[in-house]
Amino acid sequence: MSLSLTLACIWAVVATGIAVAPGRFHWPGAWVLIGCGVPLLGWVTLENGPWVGLIVLLAGVSVLRWPVFFLVRKLRSGRGEPAE
Repeated sequence: MSLSLTLACIWAVVATGIAVAPGRFHWPGAWVLIGCGVPLLGWVTLENGPWVGLIVLLAGVSVLRWPVFFLVRKLRSGRGEPAE
């Protein structure tokens, strides 16, 4: 297994740890995971190809589903505020 995939697995374990932490750590933890995960996803894709990168992307989206949900809702509303 390449170093990038090993780090992606460690990212997933850390994400699981943040998920079982008290609720006040969820959003700050999500921002840290996003900040680390985007370059890591690029590295995984560069080293292992687009199909593996797509699998890692889908795994990351499944872990961070609420930030993605709120982003999609905000983009669909067309305004700065969330859709009702």
